[in-house]
Amino acid sequence: MTPPLLPLQSLRNHCTPAEWQTRIDLAACYRLLALYGMDDMGANHVSASVPGEEGALLINAYGMMYEEITASSLIKIDFDGNVLQKGDFGELDYGINRAGYVIHSAVHRSRPDLKCVIHTHTWPGMAVSSLQCGLLPLNQTAMRFLRIAYHDYQGVVLDTAEQASLLADLGDSEAMILRNHGLLTVGTTIGGAFNWMHRLELACKAQLAAMACGTPLNPVSDAVLEATWNNYQPNTRRPYGVMEWPALLRKLDRLDPGFRH
Repeated sequence: MTPPLLPLQSLRNHCTPAEWQTRIDLAACYRLLALYGMDDMGANHVSASVPGEEGALLINAYGMMYEEITASSLIKIDFDGNVLQKGDFGELDYGINRAGYVIHSAVHRSRPDLKCVIHTHTWPGMAVSSLQCGLLPLNQTAMRFLRIAYHDYQGVVLDTAEQASLLADLGDSEAMILRNHGLLTVGTTIGGAFNWMHRLELACKAQLAAMACGTPLNPVSDAVLEATWNNYQPNTRRPYGVMEWPALLRKLDRLDPGFRH
């Protein structure tokens, strides 16, 4: 097994088997975001609720690259941002980023059914978030986001006062565009949240490519848009992430299984 990039001791014997599996899946999610070009060095965050531990979530250590995050490097915090558990980072002494805690803790506290929250600052996501038209249903993938939520920019998210409006705008949606900012997806599983973000990123890329051609865009009728959107809903298909997540973990194991440390 490839050794971890930081000399962290494993936390496997200091948490429940369920938490350890969540740590593995969350570390894998960070690695996959880097692999698919959706990371921003050490910025942005993915969080996951801790199984069987109400009011606790796992989040990245601020200062680590997504490609080096491991199960043991994730920091456990409560909804108020207090650190409950973290590994020994030595003289680096990494902590958490406040902006990440403000956004993620708000969602986890308000919607306990959600187990994972992903926030990105990719160039396609930031570009679409800056367009007045937002995300357009130009193709089948984008039609999944026909009712995507929007949240107006209020500055760097450091003030907990913004949590109320952020939650109101998110509602019961699985995806939201943070205007002039980036993208946000949520899921009842880590694999599901990653699936939502992967497809949202593709939809943004496809729209920018189509708009860059400078030719008229081909519209789709409202009836077809509604029917296609309905095909993506929980009552018409299996939950997102169920089928591909094990394959994605196998992919990471082939590339570098160090995320499991």
